[in-house]
Amino acid sequence: MKRILILSVLLSAAMTAVQAQGLKFGFKGGLDVTEMRFNKSVFDTSNKTGWFFGPTAQVSLPVSGLGVDISAFYDQKKSEVNDETITQKNILIPLNLRWKLGLGSQAGIYFAAGPQFGFNVGDDEFEWTDRESRRNTFQLKKSSFSVNLGAGVYLSKHLEIGFCYNIAMGSTADATFSDAIDSTIKTDDAKPKSWQISAAYFF
Repeated sequence: MKRILILSVLLSAAMTAVQAQGLKFGFKGGLDVTEMRFNKSVFDTSNKTGWFFGPTAQVSLPVSGLGVDISAFYDQKKSEVNDETITQKNILIPLNLRWKLGLGSQAGIYFAAGPQFGFNVGDDEFEWTDRESRRNTFQLKKSSFSVNLGAGVYLSKHLEIGFCYNIAMGSTADATFSDAIDSTIKTDDAKPKSWQISAAYFF
């Protein structure tokens, strides 16, 4: 886990080291789905588990094609627990290393991977107007930890369409670097996994 946190700090430091013209801001939103299907059934109610939306930023690194993106999403999804439907509400902070491959002057594909931290704001005890409640909630050791593996296309300098495979690791305080590697490689892991379909617009 320490290595993951060190990587996050290094990536954040790299973001501040690049020139201002390499920084882009925008908004991204999309759906959480349990199964990726390449037809209209991907949007079926039985397959869709939730949605997310929030601001996002990208920074180009001094190495050609490489960059970093960081976002802050409000995420809401539903899950079945003991035949009861529970609505989960979280603030998600994904931090991904990206590689772009241009297919022309205005379009191309990208690949992304990195950690994601989630903070539960759906608890009955959580209150946005309560400073102590916010302080207790937004602590790294109390967050959930997952790994993103993604790809997508960008059209012009403003629009991106992406797909991301999210693999849950559990509590950030308990997750280890070896757990992240094992869960990413193993397809029969019992930990929950989901796909995210997203669209982003950059100014």
